[in-house]
Amino acid sequence: MTLIQAIVLAVIEGLTEFLPISSTGHMILASAAMKMHEEPFVKTFEVAIQLGAIMAIVLLYAKRFLQSLTIYFKLSAAFIPTAIAGFLAYETIKSYLFNPTVVAIALIVGGIILIWIDRKVVAKDSEYIDLEDISYKNALFIGLFQCLSMIPGTSRAAATIIGGVFNGLDKKQATEFSFLLAVPTMIAATGYDLYKTPADLTSHEFFLLGVGLLVAFLFAWLAVKIFLKLVENYGFKQFGYYRIILGVVFLLFMETF
Repeated sequence: MTLIQAIVLAVIEGLTEFLPISSTGHMILASAAMKMHEEPFVKTFEVAIQLGAIMAIVLLYAKRFLQSLTIYFKLSAAFIPTAIAGFLAYETIKSYLFNPTVVAIALIVGGIILIWIDRKVVAKDSEYIDLEDISYKNALFIGLFQCLSMIPGTSRAAATIIGGVFNGLDKKQATEFSFLLAVPTMIAATGYDLYKTPADLTSHEFFLLGVGLLVAFLFAWLAVKIFLKLVENYGFKQFGYYRIILGVVFLLFMETF
């Protein structure tokens, strides 16, 4: 992996991790487009730099996390289904679903659903005054929706936002709950993934990881700030259109990559 490739992947990770367009899908497509070899370090790098993106959420929502213990209990309820499903299905998903074709199809299907959802929630009011007020039952159901994101290209953000909208949250609350739920989910997934794919790193690879973490953090911070404003002003449909276009383009030109 070159420094340029590392920066490109880190920018993609930072920009897409918390948007409903699938960071994993974009990383797989970008790796294929750059003809990067399936060497252990590439996979380790793609997983490890997620920690940079996670830190952006931790810092941006530090006050929310320190506000009360209730949010931790609600997030724990939402995290349980993903933890169980991820532990049981990890090997199968990694072996059979991590390929550009699956990603492209998932992008298209998810895009159609996002456009449909956007039309349904334009004027929808929340059933809750604050995120802490969400019921444990609804938090658990959002977690079940998040399980769908284990299919590459689906998008963890998209799955949880859709789950939030279906369980009483308005579009802004659903987006913020998705951000908060990303912290335990991504820390657990990243840690487990790194545990499963150990690698002896050279000094150059440690340098690339350092650059990747910093770049992912900066672009995730920027993406979250912009995303919230876009959702409030325009909804989710533009992300749906983007997903569909990207998926179709990649299916049409896949053989050239």
